[in-house]
Amino acid sequence: QVQLGESGGGLVQAGGSLRLSCAASGRTFSTSAMGWFRQAPGKEREFVSAVKWSGGSTYYSDSVKGRFTISRDNAKNTVYLQMNSLKPEDTGVYYCAASGKIAVTGVIRRTGWYDYWGQGTQVTVSS
Repeated sequence: QVQLGESGGGLVQAGGSLRLSCAASGRTFSTSAMGWFRQAPGKEREFVSAVKWSGGSTYYSDSVKGRFTISRDNAKNTVYLQMNSLKPEDTGVYYCAASGKIAVTGVIRRTGWYDYWGQGTQVTVSS
């Protein structure tokens, strides 16, 4: 089992920045990639970004590309999401996720590919 814990959410004005952290514990060696997803009220959970542990390849949704940066610290089993130029539409609960499956580019954006999820952290961007 892998446990994930997010932190760093909060309230920020449009144009501001936040950095989210996700610390993994347990059988972290069994995971191949970690991702960030978000869910706004009344909407489905959507992919934001992901990173492979091996090689560090990164992936972004079109809506955050150029504004958000995902990074990893293998020694700390922690993944970060630096969010800049935040917009009100970035508001939602942000979830960290990890997968124990082979990291394939074609599926890394799918919620169903991930095996473990954190509890989520609220991000609110005011206009």
